Amino acid sequence: MTAVQTSEKTDEAFGARQAKIVALVVAVSFFMQILDGTIVTTSLPQMAASFGVQPVAMSIGITVYMLTTAAFIPLSGWLGDRFGARRVFLTSIAVFTVASLFCGLSGSLTEFVIARAVQGVGSALMTPVGRIIVLKNARKSELVQAIALITWPALTAPVVGPVLGSFITTYASWHWNFLINIPIGMIGIALVLRFVPEQREESVGPLDVKGFFLSAAGLTLLLAGLELSVKWEGGLLPLIVLLGAGIVFSVMATRHFRRVDNPLLDLAAFRVQTFSMTTLSAGTACRTAINATPFLLPLLFQLGFGLSSIAAGTYLLVYFLGNLGMKTVTTPLLRLFGFRNVLFFNGVIAAGSIIGCGFLTPDTPEVVISALLLVAGLSRSMEFTALNTLSFADIGPSQRSSASTLSSMLQQISMLLGVAVAAAVLNTSSGLRGAAGPALGDFRWAFFVVGMIGFLSCLRFLQLSADAGAEVSHHRRFQKS
Repeated sequence: MTAVQTSEKTDEAFGARQAKIVALVVAVSFFMQILDGTIVTTSLPQMAASFGVQPVAMSIGITVYMLTTAAFIPLSGWLGDRFGARRVFLTSIAVFTVASLFCGLSGSLTEFVIARAVQGVGSALMTPVGRIIVLKNARKSELVQAIALITWPALTAPVVGPVLGSFITTYASWHWNFLINIPIGMIGIALVLRFVPEQREESVGPLDVKGFFLSAAGLTLLLAGLELSVKWEGGLLPLIVLLGAGIVFSVMATRHFRRVDNPLLDLAAFRVQTFSMTTLSAGTACRTAINATPFLLPLLFQLGFGLSSIAAGTYLLVYFLGNLGMKTVTTPLLRLFGFRNVLFFNGVIAAGSIIGCGFLTPDTPEVVISALLLVAGLSRSMEFTALNTLSFADIGPSQRSSASTLSSMLQQISMLLGVAVAAAVLNTSSGLRGAAGPALGDFRWAFFVVGMIGFLSCLRFLQLSADAGAEVSHHRRFQKS
């Protein structure tokens, strides 16, 4: 082996290690962000008592966070290009951390809402810009592992959050659900300063102000409508108005982006089949089905089975272990079977496990419940990692910022859409029975509907070429050709 070959291999190993470290640093920040969004729901009654308001009034803290996040997501890609992804990412972590401090120190509902709004701004910039950093530092051969690292927070935090939040609220106080972000945020800032290199685009056009307001209004109104559909407050008219206005603004934003020379979001990424399919069409439907599961499972165990929150949390931990367990085999399976086969067959397994959850009863043996939850967690992890990786497999450097922002926007929609669909089926089923709340049979319908959405979305993945994303997965059929 020559000295040049040795040097090349050393540089390659160093680059792979650097990419993995950068992805891990970004994942720590993502975990803090997503954990915060799930942990707070467990302490709302205690917070309401502390502020001297009714528990239902606390929902505004969740809503304002979601809406400010939605409003500023479209701006994230441009800010990363204009001021440098590393600098914007650091700022987002700092804003999120400081806002968490003020959330924990809030003495009134007004103070809490203001702090949550600021926290939402930090959250809006964190995910798209963090993903941009990973995409810029990872070569295609390293993309699967890098995306897997930044995907695990989205898989684990929604499951761990409610359990951890219940423990903290019970044995400490609700304030620590927010104060716990302080050390995590400080660690994240230190890691970014130490390991993430500065990268900035050489030429960035002026801010597309009109595009920002149109896209922000569209996304915000759509999410507000979906949130209202889950709560089912105020009747049908406000829901129709919000969703209708969101669609109108989104269409206006799309037309605007297609007409101007320097759009805030470059929609050309949707002309890339792998990106379009895994984010806009089949990907959104698949994520909708899978995202409904963490919402339905705790309700099934507590309302359908009559279990305590602790007992329900124990089952959710099995689901959580399934999410983690697939990480070690994701890369080998993609190399062996390719993205198309993994997305289809694993998607069928994921959809089947979701439908299977609807047939669980209090008399079902614990080992059967645990086995089904483990399969559901394993298949969920594999599907999300494959989707998130293939999304960017064919995206060029000039499209990364817009593609990351568009992906974040669509994932926000799919998360709320999954909950909205599940809640709608539960409410419809229980309403047809004339019952005030859902029973075991209603959950069966909910799991069946979202599972069928997942199954039908998998059929679309068969339209991918056999070697889709093969440069990233190193699919063996591609390597032999």
